[in-house]
Amino acid sequence: MKFYDCKTAPSPRRVRIFLAEKAIEIPTVQVDLRTGEQLSEAFRKINPRCTVPVLELDDGTRLTDTLAICHYLESQFPEPNLMGRDGREQALVMNWHEQVMTEGFLAGAEALRNFARGFAGRALTGPRGFEQIPALAERGRGRLEEFMQVLDGRLAESPYVALDRYTVADIGAFVCVDFAGWIKLPVLERWPHIRRWHAELSQRPSSSA
Repeated sequence: MKFYDCKTAPSPRRVRIFLAEKAIEIPTVQVDLRTGEQLSEAFRKINPRCTVPVLELDDGTRLTDTLAICHYLESQFPEPNLMGRDGREQALVMNWHEQVMTEGFLAGAEALRNFARGFAGRALTGPRGFEQIPALAERGRGRLEEFMQVLDGRLAESPYVALDRYTVADIGAFVCVDFAGWIKLPVLERWPHIRRWHAELSQRPSSSA
């Protein structure tokens, strides 16, 4: 296998944490998003979506979605379990993971990419450039704040996001909380239960992946 990564991007970080939790080592290629390497002809042949991460399997199959990559790795390296042991657990993990991504992660991306000057003309990922819409930055920040309130409420009643143990839903939420710092949303100052959970997860060696 081969892993196409970018150390500065949040989506590949989710896979790096997943790999670290399972102690999996895969040959890695760094893709420089700052210089637009993901838009090069060479990388388009690897992933026409022009995004990272990408996991290339031994048979040449390429997975270009973070959750799909994690699902495949879970099937090949089942321990420690990070995606649920039975149908009920798997459904809960996927339910929370989807909420983290759509209400949290994508909201943060909407806020950042429609505000930061470095994303001018690149408000959406992918091969085509889109101009920034300032109103979407404001909306994204508001959506992210609402999600953090939901997440804090969940963590008030549960030690982890989806189950009573660490799962891929925690990985996604952890990266999302750190990502919120990119738009200067003071999550850890405002939401105490997220702060407790984030401090605990920060002690895991995988969190520095």
